[in-house]
Amino acid sequence: MTYSGVPLGHEFESFVISLIQAGGRPPKISDEAKKRIESIEEKLDFTTFVSLSCVNCPETVSNLNLMAVLNENISSTIIEGSFNRKMAEENNILSVPKVFLNKEDFLSGRKSLDEILDKLTSLNKLESTPALEKNSSDELYDLLVIGQGPSGVSASIYAARKSLKTIMVGEVFGGQVLDTGSIENIIGNKIIEGPSYISGLKKHVEDYPIELASNVRAEKIEKVNEIFVTSLSNKRLIKSKTVIVATGASYRNLNIPGEKEFKGKGVSYCTHCDGPFFSGMDVAVIGGGNSGVEAAIDLSSNCRKVYLIQRSDKLSADEVLQERLKSKENVQILLNAVSEEIVGEKKVEKLIYKDKNTGEKKEINLSGIFVQIGLDPNTEFLNGLVEKNKLGEILVDESQMTSQKGLFAAGDCTNSKYKQIVISLGSGASAGLAAYDYIVRNGL
Repeated sequence: MTYSGVPLGHEFESFVISLIQAGGRPPKISDEAKKRIESIEEKLDFTTFVSLSCVNCPETVSNLNLMAVLNENISSTIIEGSFNRKMAEENNILSVPKVFLNKEDFLSGRKSLDEILDKLTSLNKLESTPALEKNSSDELYDLLVIGQGPSGVSASIYAARKSLKTIMVGEVFGGQVLDTGSIENIIGNKIIEGPSYISGLKKHVEDYPIELASNVRAEKIEKVNEIFVTSLSNKRLIKSKTVIVATGASYRNLNIPGEKEFKGKGVSYCTHCDGPFFSGMDVAVIGGGNSGVEAAIDLSSNCRKVYLIQRSDKLSADEVLQERLKSKENVQILLNAVSEEIVGEKKVEKLIYKDKNTGEKKEINLSGIFVQIGLDPNTEFLNGLVEKNKLGEILVDESQMTSQKGLFAAGDCTNSKYKQIVISLGSGASAGLAAYDYIVRNGL
């Protein structure tokens, strides 16, 4: 393992973990994953570009370092982009983490160990393993919680405290909170970083007999004779008496020409991860809510100019954030501006928008665009099973029950008016208690 740069910031944790693993401490991974890594005979040289403020980088880096510890055919080099600016520019690094394998583009973004191994399998560098197939009749759970963010964790803990046999599944433990640089409105914590908060949730969950299944997603839920049968992406079927959907929401896209083409090439959704690569440049933040204003404030400290673009006639962020924004002299706010196209050759070069006041199309020359226009609920897999509003949010009653008896929902995937961590925690707790009450009242 090689670090080029100073392993501080968020990379300090992955650096320390790597030292511990290199010292001989057994890794906390499955025997199957360990055997897969040890079976690799081909020389694999991973190079990962990171930034010290990137909340998504440590997991990817730690997993690649672990592979290097377990197999002498594997090497892992970590390059901190702002310290190695020339190297980052030569490789067109505008979004991190960015991983190269044997000098070829390999993957980007936060990746679990299983995802990395599956990617290697798809490239024929690792033998495939049979998909997990567990018959739905093997085990009956009292509760299945789908989603591993704050609401899912809260629901699982409250259910476990009621002695419900609980399993919690999800793609990534922590969900969107992992992408949050700092949280200032969780009562009892004046300020805490997203990853640190999630680490605390993980430790809390581990105090209870809650079965965890990560790196999977729910694909379909059916109700058969009052029992829910949920199909997971790894082909596993889970039978449960009740279900709580706490799948949260995903970043909303602009859906304009150029957005998809330039993702990772100037279009970003995470200022903490990618902001350092735009130091001294002109950038735009699209979205005038809390996340957009916070992004503009963060970027203003390093970027030459920040355009904050809002399609309505006023910002919707909290007043305290708007007041903080006013002190940033290099931030220009453009109201009634509708983004229409992102233009460039190999990377972002300009944004074209329409001035709603005049109808005129205008353009801004810039190097980066940070999209902060809200979230869409992750509820597509429930189509036809429960009632949803026009936004796709699950409709719930005062006990978090959906239109499907025995199926509850909590957090940002519901029609809750306010999308906040503390509210997600509360709705998750309500759902967990309601699931217990449903089982008791119905003699399940």
